[in-house]
Amino acid sequence: QVQLVESGGRLVQAGGSLRLSCAASGRTFSPYVMGWFRQAPGKERKFVAGITWSGGSAFYPDSVKGRFTISRDNAKNTLYLQMNSLKPEDTAVYYCAADSDGLSTAPSAYEHWGQGTQVTVSS
Repeated sequence: QVQLVESGGRLVQAGGSLRLSCAASGRTFSPYVMGWFRQAPGKERKFVAGITWSGGSAFYPDSVKGRFTISRDNAKNTLYLQMNSLKPEDTAVYYCAADSDGLSTAPSAYEHWGQGTQVTVSS
């Protein structure tokens, strides 16, 4: 039983930076693995970043590797996604998700989702 509330999405220029936050409430935050996903209009929801509950391991697809950084602050029950060197193709609704099992890149593996926050990168 975890509730997720996202914030930080906005319009940003190409090459700029943005940090998304996802605040968790409910049961203990630390046992959950967490991930970020994004979905552009007419496209499938895709994995963006994932992190283990301890924060010791992070995973990224090639499309964002080197530009995005996922982190978590268990004391504040908050997940972050730092996005640098943003590109127009990063435009999407971004979702955070949590589950009690091992880290997965598949949306179907996650049971708890935030409401989504819009990120728009202008060219």
